[in-house]
Amino acid sequence: MMVDAPAVRIDDLRTLAERAGAVILQHYGKAEARLKGDSSPVTVADEAAERVIVAGLAALTPHIPVIAEETVARDGVPTQVGSRFWLVDPLDGTKEFLSQNGEFTVNIALVDHGVPGMGVVLAPALGVCYFADDRGAFMARSGEPASRLRARPMPAVGAVAAVSRLHLDDRTQTFLDDHGITQSRGAGSSLKFGLVASGEADIYPRFGRTMEWDTAAGHAVLRAAGGSVRDESGAELTYGKPGFANPSFIARGANA
Repeated sequence: MMVDAPAVRIDDLRTLAERAGAVILQHYGKAEARLKGDSSPVTVADEAAERVIVAGLAALTPHIPVIAEETVARDGVPTQVGSRFWLVDPLDGTKEFLSQNGEFTVNIALVDHGVPGMGVVLAPALGVCYFADDRGAFMARSGEPASRLRARPMPAVGAVAAVSRLHLDDRTQTFLDDHGITQSRGAGSSLKFGLVASGEADIYPRFGRTMEWDTAAGHAVLRAAGGSVRDESGAELTYGKPGFANPSFIARGANA
């Protein structure tokens, strides 16, 4: 399914993510966390970055609604958003941000009829940006030109799993053992999607709770790189579900 070209360029989206990233870095190593209603942490950096992104998207595409994590935490989950909307996680990996390991991201994705067709995953502390639109998937490092990404087919031996530094639970380990996967790369936030999209990893299983704004931008990148994100029944993950919560999923490289 192809997504119609939106009235915004990917470069505009990258610029907006970079502005939000700069705001986050102003608070890096300084912000303290408080707990939201779901017991997840939030900081002034999350909220300040979200204000930048929401205002920027309103200016770029005033006709497209924005679903952003901290706004939902404050105002509740919207019941109707239409077929096209933005999903925003202004600071994915708040725990990584607080631990100062650099593995947190700014996630912005455009969803059209359930499909994330454009997305940006920016890791401001690492100087890495993954992004995708109808031209394909790309990665850019600070000061370097962008390179095209292509997920690799799952190798017969030596497959590498991308795993969370904080959420490597028993069920994930059992999945890896059952599939004979002994090599893994730990990463925080949406960077795991980038590892699969770039061919540095082959599979990313996630059995814990995630929300749509956690995954949409990374899914857009992996999808454009030739990979997939499917639930345990094998159906491709879609967006705009009631409550915006995801089921367990498995992200894979090409030809999977």
